[in-house]
Amino acid sequence: MEVCGTHTMSIFRYGIRSVLPKNITLLSGPGCPVCVTSQGEIDAFIELSRKEDVILCTFGDLIRVPGSSSSLKKELAAGRDIRTVYSPLDAVKVAEENPGKNIVFPGIGFETTAPAVAVSVMTASQKNIDNFFVCSAHKLVPPALETLMTDNKGRVDGFILPGHVSVIIGTEAYRPFFDKYKTPCTVTGFEPVDILKGILNLVLQITENRTVLDNEYKRAVSAEGNRKALQLLNEVFDVRDTVWRGLGTIKNSGLKISRKYEKHDAAQKFNIKTEEREVTKGCICGDILTGIKIPPDCPLYNKTCTPMDPAGPCMVSTEGTCAAYYRFDK
Repeated sequence: MEVCGTHTMSIFRYGIRSVLPKNITLLSGPGCPVCVTSQGEIDAFIELSRKEDVILCTFGDLIRVPGSSSSLKKELAAGRDIRTVYSPLDAVKVAEENPGKNIVFPGIGFETTAPAVAVSVMTASQKNIDNFFVCSAHKLVPPALETLMTDNKGRVDGFILPGHVSVIIGTEAYRPFFDKYKTPCTVTGFEPVDILKGILNLVLQITENRTVLDNEYKRAVSAEGNRKALQLLNEVFDVRDTVWRGLGTIKNSGLKISRKYEKHDAAQKFNIKTEEREVTKGCICGDILTGIKIPPDCPLYNKTCTPMDPAGPCMVSTEGTCAAYYRFDK
């Protein structure tokens, strides 16, 4: 199982599956940040966008994700002030330029993007920009690996660990998981030779009956990770339990704004209560994210669910498994 949306896209783009023997199966895991954001969190973002005094600034891939009854795209069409930004610091600038409005940035993603959000919160605090808020829905990868092992009941023989996340957290962050389950693991990059080398590493571990937490991406990933980025995470965020689409509530797998910076916490400012909501009827994004099923198994796939009119988040994001199948699996 590759636990990274960028790996999923690279595997499809370069035709990696076509050169593998039939007894090697690659499963796409919950490596897409948009895809694992729960329905309740999406609905909370939509509700925030409807507030008259709010400008919602977001990354573009969140715009088309369907909520229970709407989407940010539909809310934008209805006249809500929703703006696409390329960096959390762009949202801070919007807050500076609009002192009479509350600017909310939906914080989604893994350890890769969370440090940039932390910088935006610290910048707003240092500049006394009191109208900038983050609605944190960040997720942490290592706790999710344990849930994947439990839910898949031994179906996963080895993990291709996420490259981008590993740059931040380092290989030793996976040590507790590895020591507990003794499942072959390797960190690898995104070029075809990187991915093939990672697959070979796992195959050799399995056939030689040994288990190693291996790093095939040493040019970017160290054992200890990016210490500065980790310091930023520890400064701005506290760990909490959070809900993952398809995986349910995972203990200590999310980030919330710490008490030190709570004046920039949208959950506190707007009294947000995230509740679990039913997903679109027929959508099996949850099973796809955990590798239990593949997109063609979904009754909506390439029928009522396409990239132009998605029924679930796996078809929305460029790193979503359904989007990858739709684009490359012809």
